[in-house]
Amino acid sequence: MNYQTFQPQENLSAFVKCYWILEGDSQAISGKQRIVPDGCMEMIFHYGDLYRQYLPNGNSIVQPRCFVFGQISTSLDIEPTGDTGIFSVRFLPDGFTPFSALPLGTMENRAVPLQELFGEEGLELEKKMLQTQTVEERIKILETFLLNRLASPEAADRVVKSSVEVILNLNGNLSVDELSRQVNVNRRQLERKFSSIIGLSPKQLSKMIRLQATLKMLMNGEYTSLTAIAHEGEYYDQAHFIKDFKEFTGLSPRQFYADNLKMSSLFIGTE
Repeated sequence: MNYQTFQPQENLSAFVKCYWILEGDSQAISGKQRIVPDGCMEMIFHYGDLYRQYLPNGNSIVQPRCFVFGQISTSLDIEPTGDTGIFSVRFLPDGFTPFSALPLGTMENRAVPLQELFGEEGLELEKKMLQTQTVEERIKILETFLLNRLASPEAADRVVKSSVEVILNLNGNLSVDELSRQVNVNRRQLERKFSSIIGLSPKQLSKMIRLQATLKMLMNGEYTSLTAIAHEGEYYDQAHFIKDFKEFTGLSPRQFYADNLKMSSLFIGTE
């Protein structure tokens, strides 16, 4: 299995967290994989076999070959249908809005084909990305596309960006009222901005970031008990930790850790 991450050029660093690739045959990557919300949207290009996505009603669909996945508000189960070959753009929590032609609310928990998002430009991008053989060329093509759609590198909302930085720096350990005071914006205005620019509330994003930090400790074995890790994550108590954990993973901490989920362990803490 080959998993690598790459950093964006400076003009896109305010929007793109990283690029990543995942490659492996059906022996190396197989079975259902659980993806946990982290507040970041992804633009996915499958140059390998497609992935099956399992829906909450028990049915499943085969994902498009190239798409943007909107914000996910709960865990997501996917499964390869053959050999894996993926190139992805991981946007920062507030990073996709300047490139989107759709309201983020319409994309929640959904794989949106590039044609639906970008029309003929999306189809042309898909064609170029799938015909190219190297990571370097894919990054070049993708960055040209994104920069052409970006009116200005200063297009990011300063209030939301500074709010996201505060949440990340504190690993999500602050209330919305505290965040509102730190960035000097009233709570209602802050929540409206988050909804339109990120597709999540400040509270949702904070809970996701806090859980991601806790999951990283869990995956690295940096704990002696659930009580200890709940304390380290600054949850009120163990019950609060388990409640938030189940909300976003669909599993108890012990179940999640025992499953040793390959893709979750790869992506948690990715820069």
